[in-house]
Amino acid sequence: MQTLGKVSRFATSTFALWVIIFAVLSFFIPQGFAWIAPHVSLLLGIIMFGMGLTLTVDDFKGVFLAPKSVLIGVVFQYTIMPLTAFALAYAFNLPPEIAAGVILVGCCPGGTSSNVMTFMAKGNTALSVTITAVSTLLAPIMTPTLTYLLASQWLSVSFMGMFISIVQVVLLPIILGVVIRMLFSKQVNKSMDVLPLISVVGIVAVAAAVVAVNKESIVTSGLLIFAVVVLHNCIGYLLGYIAAKALKLDFKDQKAISIEVGMQNSGLAASLGLAHFSPIAAVPGAIFSVWHNISGPLLANWWAKRSQDDSDDKEIA
Repeated sequence: MQTLGKVSRFATSTFALWVIIFAVLSFFIPQGFAWIAPHVSLLLGIIMFGMGLTLTVDDFKGVFLAPKSVLIGVVFQYTIMPLTAFALAYAFNLPPEIAAGVILVGCCPGGTSSNVMTFMAKGNTALSVTITAVSTLLAPIMTPTLTYLLASQWLSVSFMGMFISIVQVVLLPIILGVVIRMLFSKQVNKSMDVLPLISVVGIVAVAAAVVAVNKESIVTSGLLIFAVVVLHNCIGYLLGYIAAKALKLDFKDQKAISIEVGMQNSGLAASLGLAHFSPIAAVPGAIFSVWHNISGPLLANWWAKRSQDDSDDKEIA
């Protein structure tokens, strides 16, 4: 178990590298990874089950301990990113399937990577975990609703179909994970170090599958999608930070909300794109998975260094 724990920590710390390596491999050897595509929903369910195993009742106490900050974070999550996606789809005159994929990314809840990045940035990690948990539990309603409102002018959106998909691959696995942790807490705690490895393998497989079945589309539209994804992610960080600062939250909360808003559950977006639209609609989610795991550590390290510099200045004073 210790060896697996070391492997898990190494895989987590080099996560972005593995996504890039396997995305490149699947681009040049698509036949080796295309078989994964029909199983993307199952993979996402496993990832969400792993997330459920990491959650405890204490993670939801934050709703009562800091209701204002949690409410602000969840509201920003489901306003800033969806509206930014909609604006970018219009500004770049994106093709319908790509526009739907970008909006799907924007309408998804926060990703679990945001919790790690907030910790690295010396932000309010407990707040980040609570916002991720609450926004994820709200996803079966919020994601289909927002996608229907913002993307239906490009493509037909089935609210009920998407709702059922999210309940199956997100809500039920998380609830199952929480229940199992409550019933078998000692056994789960012993394997806690290994759980991140499951998420890394799952998301890498999802990204590789999406790239494999979209090789031709990526050749023609890959740079455009990448540009939109980078802007979407960076605008999310910026507006999340500015909005939290304008509401006079403390600096640790500002960092948590900025990262929480900017980092999305892009694996869910890719899965929904494949299931409800077309393979190309999953590409923004796959590229977002790569990019936000590059931008997130860069931002977190910059903020951590800034926090250290501020601390050093206070000691000198």
